[in-house]
Amino acid sequence: MSATANKKAPLPDDIRAAKGGIPLVSLTAYTTPMAQMMDAQCDFVLVGDSVGMVLHGLPSTLGVTMEMMILHGKAVARGLSSAMMVIDMPFGSYEESSQQAFRNAARLMAETSAGAVKLEGGVHMADTIAFLVARGIPVMAHIGLTPQSVNTLGGYKVQGRDAAANAVLADAQAVSDAGAFAVVLEKIPQALADQITSTVAIPTIGIGASAGCDGQILVVDDMLGLFTAFKAKFVKRYAHLGDDGSAAIAAYAKEVRARAFPAPEHIFSDQTPTPAKGGK
Repeated sequence: MSATANKKAPLPDDIRAAKGGIPLVSLTAYTTPMAQMMDAQCDFVLVGDSVGMVLHGLPSTLGVTMEMMILHGKAVARGLSSAMMVIDMPFGSYEESSQQAFRNAARLMAETSAGAVKLEGGVHMADTIAFLVARGIPVMAHIGLTPQSVNTLGGYKVQGRDAAANAVLADAQAVSDAGAFAVVLEKIPQALADQITSTVAIPTIGIGASAGCDGQILVVDDMLGLFTAFKAKFVKRYAHLGDDGSAAIAAYAKEVRARAFPAPEHIFSDQTPTPAKGGK
């Protein structure tokens, strides 16, 4: 699939059908202006629970709530017309039971107009994925490094090395068999990502995985250099807007203190301007 102006937003089945074709393009978004910037370029946009760390200063994604996801989901939806919106289910909103997952997934979709939800987990979440899909909730899966499980994984480590590769491969097959229309592979070895991509019937979306995946996703604030608290190895900076913003703010502060801003062109005179010739 390629993003072009005025294209119709894809559906989950369209994403599934892109398996093996032109790589799918995706970024996260949390606000309307950012969604507008990426709309024409992305096949789908993810309202990620990474919003907790990127915009709210939380130490992890664990503190993100349903209300936060709905707030940002609504904002992103206002900025999209040609990309599908997928929204993360936050920690604690789906793990208890399939019924809990359905109630919260249905609420997310109904209140944000998202086209699908994303949830973390492999084999142990397969029954929940199947339950949701059978009831009309399209699901994008997420395996490998699953940030909501960071405390049990022992940190943000590469997953699936050596003997652990079999477990990640089993996770991928389980979510595919359960009916997920795509699966995010996060921070796993390249060879394993390529093996999964060639094995499962659904598109793989890489983030710290392999260029051979069926698509790629990054946190937009990472790739634009807006989030600078840390930089993961798999992130490429396509811009340095954080540095540019800091420099601009410093320049503004300097001019204010020197009374150089506002300049004459930024202020209003006491006299009413004379209407232009022919004006009313």
